[in-house]
Amino acid sequence: MQKLLLGIDAVSTFIGKAAAWAVVGLTALICWEVFSRYALNNPHAWVLDAQIMLYGTMFMLAGAYTLAKNGHVRGDVLYGFFSPRVQAGLDLLLYILFFLPGVLAMTWAGWTYAQESLAIREQTFSATPLPLYPFKFVIPLAGAVLLLQGLAEIARCVICLRQGAWPRRGEDVEEVDVEKLKEMVHVNDSDLQVPAPASAAQGGKP
Repeated sequence: MQKLLLGIDAVSTFIGKAAAWAVVGLTALICWEVFSRYALNNPHAWVLDAQIMLYGTMFMLAGAYTLAKNGHVRGDVLYGFFSPRVQAGLDLLLYILFFLPGVLAMTWAGWTYAQESLAIREQTFSATPLPLYPFKFVIPLAGAVLLLQGLAEIARCVICLRQGAWPRRGEDVEEVDVEKLKEMVHVNDSDLQVPAPASAAQGGKP
């Protein structure tokens, strides 16, 4: 089971990191449009639509990645004080009541939405229209990946309820924790203190 959960984490991580490359194209597109608009006096009507689609793709496909890393913001400030079993019980209840119905509805409706868009070859409403139906298929794709990761999280809740501890997650790049970094390199706070000059230690006397 642990290998299966880590495998699902790996899929979500791969998709999230692949979608993150959209920020490179988004940054380049915005910089180029600003230069073209103000330096060359040649704005492009389709750039805004392209920006929205790139950002939307990155945002939606990163949902499963964030869930795999347990990175979504929690609104309950008391959650961290609960025992792992209580946390797992609360998570399991919320997954069943809210997560599963919401994500299933998004995936189902998104697939219908994308098929209808493809049937009419939907385009953006601008002077230079772009095809919109490829972007619409990102909705059911993001929903399916998020649903798969959610099922993995439900399995983790069940395991935690049985064993009393959360199962291991896949490792990834995290924000640097100074205390952990000190522990890794075997450095204490006293080692980082700069010794006072000898003249200062003697009261400033030569």
